[in-house]
Amino acid sequence: MRTLETTNISGFVSEFILLGFPCRRDIQILLFVFFSFIYLLTLLGNTSIICAVWSSRKLHTPMYILLANFSFLEICYVSSDVPKMLANIISQTKSISYTGCLLQFYFFFSMCAAEGLFLSVMSFDRFLAICRPLHYPTIMTHRLCAQLVIFCWAGGFLWLLTPLTLISQVPFCGPNTIDHFLCDLAPLLALSCAPVSGITLACGIISSLIIFLTFLYILGTYFCVLSVVLQVPSGSGRHKAFSTCASHLAVVSLFYGSVMVMYVSPGSGNYSGMQKFVTLFYALATPFFNPLIYNFRNKDMKDALKKILNVLL
Repeated sequence: MRTLETTNISGFVSEFILLGFPCRRDIQILLFVFFSFIYLLTLLGNTSIICAVWSSRKLHTPMYILLANFSFLEICYVSSDVPKMLANIISQTKSISYTGCLLQFYFFFSMCAAEGLFLSVMSFDRFLAICRPLHYPTIMTHRLCAQLVIFCWAGGFLWLLTPLTLISQVPFCGPNTIDHFLCDLAPLLALSCAPVSGITLACGIISSLIIFLTFLYILGTYFCVLSVVLQVPSGSGRHKAFSTCASHLAVVSLFYGSVMVMYVSPGSGNYSGMQKFVTLFYALATPFFNPLIYNFRNKDMKDALKKILNVLL
C-alpha cells in the first residue's frame, strides 16, 4: 500500500488509504458478494416504494409522498459509501483522493442528517393524523408537504457545511491510512499533523445537536400520540392507531439506536471491531430493512406493489 508516496509537493497528503476489512483474499471475495447482494436488494426495495407511490393515485397523500422521498434518500445514502467500499474490497490499492474523501464524508453525513429530519417530519405527520384528525387535511396540505421535503433535503446538507469547512482546514502530512471503510470523522482527524481538539469538539457538538434535537422531537410527538391513543375506548381503534405508527417506530429504532452509539461523541471512539460493525449496520443494514418494514406492514403499499407486479408479469 502507498503511504509515503501519496504526499504532494508541499508535503500534504493527496490521497488516503481505506483499510476496510483486512482479511484473507477468499474472505474478501465473500464479503464483496454478500455486500453487493445486500446493496442491490436495498436499491430494489427502496425503488419499489417509489414506484408504488408514483403509480397508485391512492398513495398520493402526504404520508406516502414523505415515504417515497425517504426511500429516495436511502438510495442516495447507501450509494454514497457502499460502491466505494465494494471497489476497495477487491482493490489492491484501496485508495481515495483527498477531495473524494471530503466529499464522501460530506454527502454521507449530510444524508444521515437529512434522514433524521425526514424521520422527524414523518412523526409530525403521524401526530397530526392521530391527534388532530379533523384538522389534518387543512394543515398537512401538499404545499406544506413539499415545503417540508425541501426543508429536510436542504437542512441536512446545510448542517454539514460547518464540519466540512473545519475539516478542510486540517493539515494532513502523513501517515494516510484510515482504519475504516469510509472517510469517518474520528479516524480522519486522528491523522492530522496538528492539534485538532477544538475541531473535534465543534464537530461533536454539531453532530450531537442534530441527533438529539430530532430524536427528542420524535419522542415528544409519540408521547402525545400515545397519550391520545390510550384514551381511545375501543381496542380495535387503539390497534389501528398503533399499526399506523409501528413501521415508523421500527425505522426510528434502527437508525437512532446505531447512530447514537457512534456519533454522539465522534472523537472518543476506537474504530475497530465492533464499532466498524455498528457503522456498517446503519450505513447498509438500516436502508436494507426500511423497505421490508414498510412493505410488509402496510396493506396499501402491498396492494400497489401487487398491481405493479401484475403489470410487469
